[in-house]
Amino acid sequence: MNAAFALVVMENLVQRLLIATAVAVAVLAAGCTASTSHPAASPAPLPPDPHTASALLKIAATFNHDYDTGDYGLVYARWDPRSQAIITQTDYIKRHKDCPSGSQTLSQTEGVSPGGPRGAWLVHYEISGQQLTDYWFYLHHRWVFDLVLSNPGAVKLYRMSPSQYVKAVGCAH
Repeated sequence: MNAAFALVVMENLVQRLLIATAVAVAVLAAGCTASTSHPAASPAPLPPDPHTASALLKIAATFNHDYDTGDYGLVYARWDPRSQAIITQTDYIKRHKDCPSGSQTLSQTEGVSPGGPRGAWLVHYEISGQQLTDYWFYLHHRWVFDLVLSNPGAVKLYRMSPSQYVKAVGCAH
């Protein structure tokens, strides 16, 4: 009778172990399914920019101020896709943080006008008496900056390796 009792107890333990294992597998599977079937929510899309000259003027003035004050992430976020393909945001920010521009003078955004190539809008601004023009496009309901048209010299610099960039810009590391 002792052997029979021990056999029943062993069978009971094996059954409980199998049930516990099945429950654990089910819980893990449910957790994995839940985490993969519901992807993380993507950030809310940015509201559209008004397609007006006054909106572009305000956006360009903010863009220039962000550049002047070193908020390069916001500057890069306004670049058009063609410009963003030249350099990653991380590399762009790193290069400007490692080699700050020489001018401490804030720019003055003065006006905007249509009439650039391929339908670009021209943004006129001034730094230390020098008149400059940037090219902007209205793309997918957002005003975006075109680095290729606005500053082809910077395009050449951003395509360089970091060490070539430092040498070309002349900043000390």
